[in-house]
Amino acid sequence: MSTKKTSGGFPLIVSALAIVICLLIGVFIYKGILGAASNFEGGDADKGHPHNILGTMYKGGFIVPILIGFLLTVFTFAIERFITIMKASGKGQTDKFVANIKSLISTHDFEGAVAECDRQKGSLANVVHEGIKKYEFVQNDSHMDKEAKVHAIQKSLEEATALELPMLSKNMVVISTMASIGTLAGLIGTVVGMIRAFAALSAAGAPDTSALATGISEALVNTLVGILTSACAIIFYNYFSNRIDQITYAMDEAGFSIIQEFQATGK
Repeated sequence: MSTKKTSGGFPLIVSALAIVICLLIGVFIYKGILGAASNFEGGDADKGHPHNILGTMYKGGFIVPILIGFLLTVFTFAIERFITIMKASGKGQTDKFVANIKSLISTHDFEGAVAECDRQKGSLANVVHEGIKKYEFVQNDSHMDKEAKVHAIQKSLEEATALELPMLSKNMVVISTMASIGTLAGLIGTVVGMIRAFAALSAAGAPDTSALATGISEALVNTLVGILTSACAIIFYNYFSNRIDQITYAMDEAGFSIIQEFQATGK
């Protein structure tokens, strides 16, 4: 009996390419938008003082485009995970689907349960479909005792679940990694910017509080973008982890109902 599997998610090479593209877009935004002449006094991005927030961000230094790339990576993989998990959940509401399956199994309407799985689609439906098919197969097998049949059904459910779970958690590591390194990269950029600001102040000889304040504000841009990246990554990671847990719980609940029904009425 073949086991269906829900496809979805970026392959490894596509994931790596997506990260590179996001970093390149970050460089383009840094050079083309933040570094535009209109954002600086005298139209000179290198020597002119910034007169808006975009110019200030440009003065944040070479870490800024990397951080922008990290932020774009978070949103790219969040969209990818959202689409994949929505596909895995199926077309209808998960709770309603599980309730319908329980009702159909309790009345031994296996054809109706299979049809319900075909309508629902997704990871949950695939797991339930395999469990029902195995239920029907072992029920008509006179060479197996009841305990062996229960074990066969349970094994079929576990195998189907094992095929689906990696797809659900795929690429989550990218989001979690961005949550970790976003703030760190931002702090590195800030430290570099502060060193640069104090070095320039020292070279000037006389204290210039205005120049120091400008340098510090430019350095803190890195912290701002880094914290924003980490915050978005943490929010998305927790949301998707919760959705994966809900789907996994629904798989376990539906599988338990199939096994429990066979133990009660199977032969």
